[in-house]
Amino acid sequence: MSDIEAHIAGTPAAAQGGQGSVGDYFALLKPRVMSLVIFTAFVGLVAAPGSVHPWIGFVALLSIAVGAGAAGALNMWYDADIDAVMKRTAKRPVPAGAITPGEALGFGMTLAVGSVLVLGLLVNMLAGALLAFTIFFYIVVYTMWLKRLTPQNIVIGGAAGAFPPMVGWASVTGSVDLGAIALFLIIFTWTPPHFWALALWRKINADYAKAGVPMLPVVAGTDETRRQILIYTLILVPVTLLPALTGTVGLFYTLANLGLGAMFVWHAWQVFRIREGQEAETACKKLFGFSTLWLFIVFALILAERAIGLPLFPPVLG
Repeated sequence: MSDIEAHIAGTPAAAQGGQGSVGDYFALLKPRVMSLVIFTAFVGLVAAPGSVHPWIGFVALLSIAVGAGAAGALNMWYDADIDAVMKRTAKRPVPAGAITPGEALGFGMTLAVGSVLVLGLLVNMLAGALLAFTIFFYIVVYTMWLKRLTPQNIVIGGAAGAFPPMVGWASVTGSVDLGAIALFLIIFTWTPPHFWALALWRKINADYAKAGVPMLPVVAGTDETRRQILIYTLILVPVTLLPALTGTVGLFYTLANLGLGAMFVWHAWQVFRIREGQEAETACKKLFGFSTLWLFIVFALILAERAIGLPLFPPVLG
């Protein structure tokens, strides 16, 4: 028996025949995550210099969406053992027994290969290669390795969620330049405070501890997690201004982000300052909710500037 076969043996679904419905297979795709991927990839597509035929743009977004769904299915395949012991994930299709690990693996691999081939052959090879690397990074680097190894898993692994706008950008330009990297860095830096706020609010530390996953709140404690949230938020604010330096956005985006950044820092400071009682939980809940809205607004501002045709800053970098 291989290491991976041994890894999934003994999960509830491993001993049962899958009887998954269409809804179960759709749940494998992690539709909430997929919706964020589609949106940020679309922003990368629109923000990139140049233009693309609407049909090519549609194919690119569809391929990226299917690739994201493939990554979700493969993640649920490999993580079936820890999903089964965590309260918030025990009802997922694989640990619940609706879909067997083998079915999830086959489904995910089929979608992964198909999405990469379509994007590479119908759009361009660089975009296809970036999508393939994104799936590889999320499954092999994050899911199979970092997630169970280091409390910095969500920091490094967050790169997987930051690649979609870069893939969208490459679908237009056939290249990756500083403008695409700036969009990548925004999501990459946003992920730790966003996820750790959720972890503190939902009090899922016990779940991760039971599953043996070394998330930061489990390993370093809640006080250190609050400190890291504040640090990453302070880093995030100047990072959001990078698109202005690359000539991707203009004054409208820049001024709006100064205000949004100040609000993000204030929420992070509240989480850092208030550490006990219901007020502490409320502060974490508010930060998580605001961070979700914040990312949408930041990327929507880029779309708005492109749609309205506002003047962009001349590039300082690149």
